[in-house]
Amino acid sequence: MSNKSQSTWCGGNDHNWRPSRREFLFVGTMGAAGLSLPGLLKGEVSANMSSGKKIAAKAKNLIHIYLPGGMAHQESWDPQIHAPLEYRGPLGSVQTSIPGVHFSQYMKQTAKIANKMTIIRSMTHGEAAHERGTHNMFTGYRPSPALDFPSFGSVISHEFGPRKNLPPYVAIPNQPNKYAGVGYLSSAFGPFSLGSDPASGNFAVRDLALPKGIDEKRFAMRRSLRDTVDAHFSALEKSDALEGMDSFYQRAYSLISSEKAREAFDINKEDNKLRDQYGRNQAGQRMLLARRLVEAGVRMVTLTYGSWDHHDNVSRGIESGQPSLDQALARLITDLEERGMLDETLVMVTSEFGRTPMINKTAGRDHWPKVFSIAMAGGGIKRGFVRGSSDAIGAEPDEAPTSVQDYAKTVYHLLGIDAHKELMAPGARPIEIVDGGQVLTDILA
Repeated sequence: MSNKSQSTWCGGNDHNWRPSRREFLFVGTMGAAGLSLPGLLKGEVSANMSSGKKIAAKAKNLIHIYLPGGMAHQESWDPQIHAPLEYRGPLGSVQTSIPGVHFSQYMKQTAKIANKMTIIRSMTHGEAAHERGTHNMFTGYRPSPALDFPSFGSVISHEFGPRKNLPPYVAIPNQPNKYAGVGYLSSAFGPFSLGSDPASGNFAVRDLALPKGIDEKRFAMRRSLRDTVDAHFSALEKSDALEGMDSFYQRAYSLISSEKAREAFDINKEDNKLRDQYGRNQAGQRMLLARRLVEAGVRMVTLTYGSWDHHDNVSRGIESGQPSLDQALARLITDLEERGMLDETLVMVTSEFGRTPMINKTAGRDHWPKVFSIAMAGGGIKRGFVRGSSDAIGAEPDEAPTSVQDYAKTVYHLLGIDAHKELMAPGARPIEIVDGGQVLTDILA
């Protein structure tokens, strides 16, 4: 079975990507001799955890909430409350728990817990196309025709491997775009995609249950037979590769057979009242499952919500999607705090770029990478802080411009990964995890 993956950007929604193969293969497709298994589990065999400066990690987990399409900074984290109407836009604002700081009028719940967050209002890069901006925010690199770069999740998977029999990197509900993948790294370090949405009434994670016709007894027999065959060939060939594959298969068996591992993905185990507080919608249930997964041992969860490409009628688009985002995000951060997990869980909310300073002729805003905003909380991030600012009309950074490299290097620093470390690209070419930029020490707790 090939490990090659081809991907396409789906027509009409150029920031929505669907993989053409299954990221996680199911039990039983190789007959009685063994199991067909996901490439991600091979990461335990081949991960390189040597080299690189040791950094004390402040964050054990990462939840990346990605808002595809480019959410308007003016209608979210950086309302231009003193700008003329044509720049300010049609929406009002709400005072946050940080004195003098406002969010969009539909971010009322998050505004109340802003004192637990850092908002960066001076993000900037030069990529106005969805694909290129998305590449920046998932990899920390500008796109290159010569090389595909790995995402945060794949680097984390490469550096740390699995924990508690769970995949190190999970995507909810699916890998959101090709830049959230492995880049030049092995497919072993790709995300485990759920395959269905936790907000749906029939939500079930594909590939964790035994296939039809394979009961627990038959599964155990196959495992025993595999062990016998492997022992025979290992003795015959004395092969290090076969010994490594034993570890690979054992990890797969552990994931499929472990009740605790399977339960981590079962959102129905959550209290109904808490599910209501998050919101019985995509934003709420995806964020709740993300919390459940990192609590169980997943190192990084990437999730997407909504479509924020509001070229037309930005007011209606924000009104449609932002209240659910607001409710879920505020509950997620509060939930993590209540469980004693916020200080060790880095939460970040990003988008590929912002929107144009002036409202256009169709009451929307167009692509604008010169300045935009992201939000962060927990995992070693300062509380109640705003880094940088946009200018008077929200067109360019006015103070403390923040590059994609700065942002990426800071994320890796918080996770205990030396971003100067070189990983091996094809052709034995060493590539730094992040090339350039600096750790944003002013946002660290």
